[in-house]
Amino acid sequence: MDNNQQVSFHDELLILVDESDAVVGHGTKEHCHSGDGLPHRAFSIFVFNSNNELLIQRRSAQKPLWPMFWSNSVCSHPRKGEEYLEALSRRLLDEVGMQVPLEFLFRFQYQAFYEQLGAENELCSVYAGRSDVLPCINPNEIAEWRYVALDDLQKDIAAHPDQYTPWFKTELEQIRTDFLEKIFSL
Repeated sequence: MDNNQQVSFHDELLILVDESDAVVGHGTKEHCHSGDGLPHRAFSIFVFNSNNELLIQRRSAQKPLWPMFWSNSVCSHPRKGEEYLEALSRRLLDEVGMQVPLEFLFRFQYQAFYEQLGAENELCSVYAGRSDVLPCINPNEIAEWRYVALDDLQKDIAAHPDQYTPWFKTELEQIRTDFLEKIFSL
């Protein structure tokens, strides 16, 4: 599978939302991430294999925010007119060339600033699934990937917290605390 196409654009329209996830408008990806950021929909996907290892990715150097940071399997945004499930399927294929059945876990609001270049201000829905299919990564989105055991990942994050995206660290902590049993039963 050829997975080298550009799939992210500064002018794509994202969905602006309030704290209850009600749509309040639309804004370009670039505008949503400028300054303090505008509250918008986002999602994070955690793909585990049958050994209970998590697929993580190092974000491409081309990413304007948090380039070359390690993060969860896939993260992105639904676009204007796109429902969550449609966006999840699109980004799994776009970034890692996979189709994975997903379960919704939780939703949370966060804001994080990257240097003086911009911010995330997202209402993020977190999903998990299982697959033993090896990813076919899109190098425009991902610099490298690996499967990692959660205990090893936790130790590495503790030793090198500045190498991981802020949303990933928050999500992983809640997953470890509240959702491992559900994920491992998928």
